Amino acid sequence: MSQTARVLFGLIAGIALGILLALNAPESGLELAGIVEPFGKLWLNALQMTVVPLVFALVVVGINQASDAAHSGRVAKQSIGMFILLLTLAAAMAAVLAPLALSLLRPDPEVVGALRAHTEGLATASGGWASALTAIIPSNAIAAAAASAMLPLVAFALFFGFALTRIEATRRALVVEFFKAISDTMIVIVHWVLWAAPVGIFALVFALTARSGLGVLQALGIYILLECALYAIAVVLLVGVAVMFGRKPLLQFLAGLVPVQVVAASTQSSLATLPAMLDSAKNKLGYPDRVAGLVLPMAVSLFRITSPIQYIATACFIAWALGASLTPAQLATGVALSVLVSMGSVGLPGQAIFLATNLPVTSAMGLPIAPLPVLMAVDVIPDVLATVGNATGDMTVTAVVASRNPGGDMDEQGASFIEADDRG
Repeated sequence: MSQTARVLFGLIAGIALGILLALNAPESGLELAGIVEPFGKLWLNALQMTVVPLVFALVVVGINQASDAAHSGRVAKQSIGMFILLLTLAAAMAAVLAPLALSLLRPDPEVVGALRAHTEGLATASGGWASALTAIIPSNAIAAAAASAMLPLVAFALFFGFALTRIEATRRALVVEFFKAISDTMIVIVHWVLWAAPVGIFALVFALTARSGLGVLQALGIYILLECALYAIAVVLLVGVAVMFGRKPLLQFLAGLVPVQVVAASTQSSLATLPAMLDSAKNKLGYPDRVAGLVLPMAVSLFRITSPIQYIATACFIAWALGASLTPAQLATGVALSVLVSMGSVGLPGQAIFLATNLPVTSAMGLPIAPLPVLMAVDVIPDVLATVGNATGDMTVTAVVASRNPGGDMDEQGASFIEADDRG
C-alpha cells in the first residue's frame, strides 16, 4: 500500500469512527477523544521538531542556488527575477482572495469549538506595528530558533545566506554542502515520522470529528474547493501574462500549453513534465533552444507558482475554521515567507513537502499547526491542479524571457539545476 493510500486510510477511519460516535454515543466519543488525542499530538511534535533546522537550511541553500543560477548569464538573471516576481504576486493574490472568499461562508460553530479544544490556542500579535516590525530582526538568533519564532529565524537565514555568497568559493561550497546535508537529514527524519502518519492522522482527526461531527466534512470540502479555485485563477492569469508580455497570440500559446498541461495532470510531477515542456517550447512555440533549455530546467527546480498559493490558502483556512481574522501584518508576513520557503523547498518529496513548507508559514502567521496533517491528507485532490499550475508557470516564464531574448543569450554556459523533485 502506498504512503498516500495509508494516509487516506487513517483519515477516513478517523472521520468515520469519530462521526459514528458523535452521532450515536457523544459522551463516549468525547472520552475516547481525550484518550487518543495525546498520541496524535506526540506524532505532531515529532514532525515539528524538524522544522527549525530544515527551514534554516532550505533558505540558506536556496539563496545560494539562486545566486549560482543568476551568475549563468543574462537569461538566468531574468528568469530568477521573473520567479521572484510571479511568486510574490501569486502569494499576494491568495492573501487577498482567500480571506475574501472565506468571509462569504460561516464556519461551523462545532468545528470552531473542536479546533480550539484541539489546539493549544491561537497566537495573536501584540504590541502593534512597532513591535511587529522590531521582531523581524532577532537580537538573538539562537533564542529565536529555540522559541520556533520563524520570521526572525528566516531573517537571520537570509543575512547568513547572502553573506555566504560573498566569501571565497571553496569555503562557501563547504558550508552549502553542510546545510544540504542538514536538509537531507531532516527529510529522512520526516520520512520516519510519516511512516506513522496513518496512526497520527487517525488520532488527530478522530478527536476532531468526535467533538464536531459532520461539520468536519464540510470544512474539508471548503478547503479543497478553495485551493482548486485559486489554482484555476492562477492558471488563467498566467496565460494572460504569457500572451501580454510573452508576445504570443492566445491560440498559439494554448496550442503549445495544453499538451503540457495534460502531461502534468497525468503525472502530477513537474520533473516528469519537463520533456513535454521542452518539446512544446521549441517545436510548437518556437522559443530559442538556448532559452528554453536553460529556463525550463531552472523553473522545474526553483519555481513552483502554486506553492505560495497553497501556504497562504492553508493558513487563511485554518484562521477561518478557528473563527479568527488575520491582520494585514500577518498576511504580509505569510506572503514574504511563502516566497522564500517556496524557492528553498527544492527536491522535497511527497507529503514531506506539504508539512515541511506549510509549518513555518502557518507558525509565522501566528496560527496553530495541529490542523495541518489533516489538510495534508486531503491535499492529494487539489495537487493535480497544482502541478498543472506549476507547468503553466514554467511555460509562462519561458515565454516572457524568450520575448526579451529572441536570439538566445550567447553568453550562456548552460547549467543543470534539477534536484530530485517528484511533486508538482
